[in-house]
Parts: sequence; C-alpha cells; structure tokens
Amino acid sequence: MEIAYAPSFIRKYKGLTESLKQEVKEKIILFRDERNHQQLRVHKLRGDLKDQYSFSITHQIRIIFIYTKEIPKRAILLTIGAHDIYKA
Repeated sequence: MEIAYAPSFIRKYKGLTESLKQEVKEKIILFRDERNHQQLRVHKLRGDLKDQYSFSITHQIRIIFIYTKEIPKRAILLTIGAHDIYKA
C-alpha cells in the first residue's frame, strides 16, 4: 500500500519522542500490508469522522487516515495522537 502524509501528520510526528517515532515507523511498515490490519486494529470511524479510519500505535496513541478514491491501495495519514485527536 502506498502511504502519503498530510502536513498536519508531519507536524505532530515531529513533536513525538524518539522512541515513539520509532514505534510509529514500525507500525506504518506493518500497516502497508493489509494482512496486519487486524493486529493494528484498523477500523472505520463514526460521527463527524465517518469517512476516516484509525489504527493503533500504542494503547493510547492512534493514527487517523483516509483511503484515497483516485488511487486504489493508497492511504493518507492525517494526524497522530491520543484519543483527543478524535475531537480535533
């Protein structure tokens, strides 16, 4: 799967600790293979975020992303953070 990064994701990523950045990199590698989506708990969001998806980095940290319609098998990572990112 092809991955693109929104500017908002990059800004938040830069503010993470080095150990968390390393964990994010590892989980993104796993995310590229759809067979790992269950392990990462990939799921569609509801409510105001109904067109977006999420997957877990740690018990508290999540990535919110969208699948593109124009390019199949492409995801754009939108933001990263604790559960409060669902309200942002």
